[in-house]
Amino acid sequence: MPLPIENVQEYPRPPALEPVAETLRVILGGQVVAETTQGYRVLETHHAPSYYFPPMDVLAHLSSVPGQSFCEWKGVAVYWDVEIGSKIAPRAAWSYAKPTGRFTPIAGFLAFYAGAMDMCYVGAAKVIPQPGSFYGGWVTDNLRGHIKGAPGTEYW
Repeated sequence: MPLPIENVQEYPRPPALEPVAETLRVILGGQVVAETTQGYRVLETHHAPSYYFPPMDVLAHLSSVPGQSFCEWKGVAVYWDVEIGSKIAPRAAWSYAKPTGRFTPIAGFLAFYAGAMDMCYVGAAKVIPQPGSFYGGWVTDNLRGHIKGAPGTEYW
């Protein structure tokens, strides 16, 4: 079943957190890194949704890496190298140990940069990475509107 049409310009600000009905899947080196039916997504104006996997549904080995970032809505993010089989994707995932406010349900959940993986899926929909090198949204063909991340859109 195709995903419903959504316009990213109609997503809320501050962002919303919602459970995902579809199966989420991440593949690297021909192997499943993570697969869940218990995921969440964050929806924010002009962003492709970011998808979060419960740690119990992540099959890859994760190694913490130095550095962190701060989201005004979710708090402090930490980053992870993702390793499965002989493949290592550096700094390819992030998580929030103690997210703020309404984002507490994703404490410890993992999000993956689609561009660092071989393939990512929301249900049957294949994902392309959100433009730019910072944002980790997953773009699917049901999304409409202007998605930030490309040069010149950083401060929307």
